[in-house]
Amino acid sequence: MAQIHPQVAALLADEHPEVPDPGPAELAEMRAAYAQTARERGGAPMPVASVGDVLITRSDTPPLPVRVYRPTAPAEQLGAIVWFHGGGWVMGDLDGMDRVARELCEVSGQVVVSVDYRLAPEHPFPAAVDDARAALRWTAVEAAQELGIDPRRVAVGGDSAGGQLAAQAALREPGLAAAQLLVYPALDPRMAGASYREFAAGPCVTAAEMAYFWAAVAGGAPARALELPPLAGAPPAWIAVAAHDPLRDDGIAYAAALREAGVETQVVVYEDMTHSFLRWGGVVDRAHEVIAWLAAARR
Repeated sequence: MAQIHPQVAALLADEHPEVPDPGPAELAEMRAAYAQTARERGGAPMPVASVGDVLITRSDTPPLPVRVYRPTAPAEQLGAIVWFHGGGWVMGDLDGMDRVARELCEVSGQVVVSVDYRLAPEHPFPAAVDDARAALRWTAVEAAQELGIDPRRVAVGGDSAGGQLAAQAALREPGLAAAQLLVYPALDPRMAGASYREFAAGPCVTAAEMAYFWAAVAGGAPARALELPPLAGAPPAWIAVAAHDPLRDDGIAYAAALREAGVETQVVVYEDMTHSFLRWGGVVDRAHEVIAWLAAARR
């Protein structure tokens, strides 16, 4: 395995200490620190044609905020990418994912719909999954004409916890997603992969932190409730993982299962990267590489 890239290694000394079981004050600090890191490491926002905030109204739950990005040079076949941010289902927001969403929009030439799903532990399972499904339905069915997109060309994507939500939406809303674009997705609530033991102490995220995140989003539901549904009929998948990451084997195992189910799947392993590198485009060059790879897959 390659050594951690010097651009990433230089950042690791600034990682925040873990809080295994945070109270409300510590949770607020964690969220603020996560947002601050995105601003500090994300780089300058890439210009796009337009950015607009929308509330998806629903009869039985609160409105769902999304942010819609339109590219300056739309692809000839205009579709959309519905994107779910990472943060362990506990942290993250639209502003923290803004730089990634802008670049993905502009490089792919596709509309990007960034989703501000409800966070745990205040809103445990299935709140975030319900929000992910609602965002996909809204983009591919309810608002496709308004967005000016081909509803047959809607992909779902996400990083870390957001990758899990993207996969859940794709599998639970069959026929609506044309592709899955996942970056180091968190997919195994049992944390059974060898990488959880190999990188139990991190870097960037530890096994103890992941255990807290899974417990927070579960909210008392059994682990099996958080597992993915059957894979038959799943859309093609492009999965990027970091080699130095407890979640590495989640993505690799999902790719193997998809292939066994007959689903077209491509995987790339960034041998010198850690968890979270997608959000660090201001200081880590490979963040742009993975966005370009996802954009090419989407086109």
